[in-house]
Amino acid sequence: MVGVHAFDVLGDPVRRRILELLAEGEMTSGGITAVVQAEFGISQPAVSQHLKVLRESGFATVRPEGARRLYAVETAPFRELDAWLDHFRTFWGQRLDSLETELARGRRARRQVGATDDMKETTR
Repeated sequence: MVGVHAFDVLGDPVRRRILELLAEGEMTSGGITAVVQAEFGISQPAVSQHLKVLRESGFATVRPEGARRLYAVETAPFRELDAWLDHFRTFWGQRLDSLETELARGRRARRQVGATDDMKETTR
């Protein structure tokens, strides 16, 4: 049940934001806390709890560097999630292809209406 567990972890906007920050590169816990506190208005202990969830679920790693702790994204859970989602891509792929076709038809129809309107204007 990799997918369901991952969605539990990633369902929280604070944790998603932390992962977005870490996707740009390693960050100190203090740097993460500063950004998250400013954006979400939560306390340092609350940020620490989110970091703990990310560590324990395997989405983030931490390594000590002197007195600092550096966090990074762990890619393995994302690969597992991607593999789990792959089962559903064919379902969505077909639907998205159909949507793309309908959007193209709508654009063509609007262009044809526009061309017809232009022709009416020039014949007046």
